[in-house]
Amino acid sequence: MNRIFEYTITPSDVPCTVGEYLKKKGYSRQIIIHLKKTEHGILQNGEWAYVRTPLVPGDVLKITLLEESASEHILPVPMEPDIVYEDEDLLVVNKPFDMPVHPSIHNYDNTLANGMAYYFQQKGETFIFRCINRLDRDTTGLLILAKNALSASILSNDMKARKIHRTYQAVVSRIPVPASGTIDAPIARKEDSAIERCVDFEKGEPAVTHYRTLETKENLALVELSLETGRTHQIRVHMQHIGCPLLGDYLYHPDFTLINRVALHSYSLTFDHPITGKSMYFCAPLPKDMAGLLS
Repeated sequence: MNRIFEYTITPSDVPCTVGEYLKKKGYSRQIIIHLKKTEHGILQNGEWAYVRTPLVPGDVLKITLLEESASEHILPVPMEPDIVYEDEDLLVVNKPFDMPVHPSIHNYDNTLANGMAYYFQQKGETFIFRCINRLDRDTTGLLILAKNALSASILSNDMKARKIHRTYQAVVSRIPVPASGTIDAPIARKEDSAIERCVDFEKGEPAVTHYRTLETKENLALVELSLETGRTHQIRVHMQHIGCPLLGDYLYHPDFTLINRVALHSYSLTFDHPITGKSMYFCAPLPKDMAGLLS
């Protein structure tokens, strides 16, 4: 998908060069290199400009991001993605259960990427699959997809800086005591396992999870969780650590009597729009299989 940006230089922007200004706007080194190779990629007052060209107040900078080829090796497959929001720069998608995000050796044509490739093929638009946050195959809920290189660069940096705030909802066995709190327990790879993680106060990396109980039924609880860190399997390991493992968790609590997948849902996202700076908030209600556990 092609995208054109225009900027009018103000007195507070200078002194700076074209390249310095673009870096301040979130353009990565790779994007700037791409623009330098693109005909009319960088125009200053309608004329081709070098990245070292100085800017003055009143200059109009026109940037053209071209994407001429779609993501390679992603087969377009007819699907009906649950698109919560879409504009020129990003999408927010509600991912269902049992859908990997990216293709892999055993998942070539059943992923979210396949469905999005088909979605944009039908619109006649070039689309490179850029997923900003990740969810496991069995985890449902909200994902951000960037529609151009600039929004991807800014959102990825915001993700690393923990400026994209996510909350999750999970159904756990046993009601947490206290009803809300903070789990501060370092997480490490479990010995003799390439996949499993565990709490390890000697070798683990810092991990902090905040939780609060929203609803209970018999010995089950619906909890809302937010993370200060992003360790692998953090929610699952931390809730197991306090004696309240997630239902249907094939690694840490393989009890499938009530649900056939891990009862974890990416419930809400809060972030600043990468281009406009506007505050964005989205939420997705619990899927039926999780909601039914407490109804």
